[in-house]
Amino acid sequence: MRAGRLLVGMAHDRIHAREPTHDLDRWSTGRIEAIDQQDGHCVVTVQADGETVELVVTLAIRDLFVSRLDIAGDESPVGERVWFRTHGG
Repeated sequence: MRAGRLLVGMAHDRIHAREPTHDLDRWSTGRIEAIDQQDGHCVVTVQADGETVELVVTLAIRDLFVSRLDIAGDESPVGERVWFRTHGG
């Protein structure tokens, strides 16, 4: 977990709204529990295999992956399925 840590200068995780087409064995899937902002970054909390994972991405990546989810513009992304890789994962 990264809660409470200063996120400036941190390496970012990867997240996709659609199933990746390459290196499928390197990606995990989960459902979004929350999206928050901290220290100018986006923290996406995902439930994956009974475990809570916090992913840190840029605000631009947040906007990109949320725009690619199959939801209306005014709907919350909470509960939506995503594919992700943690930094170094």
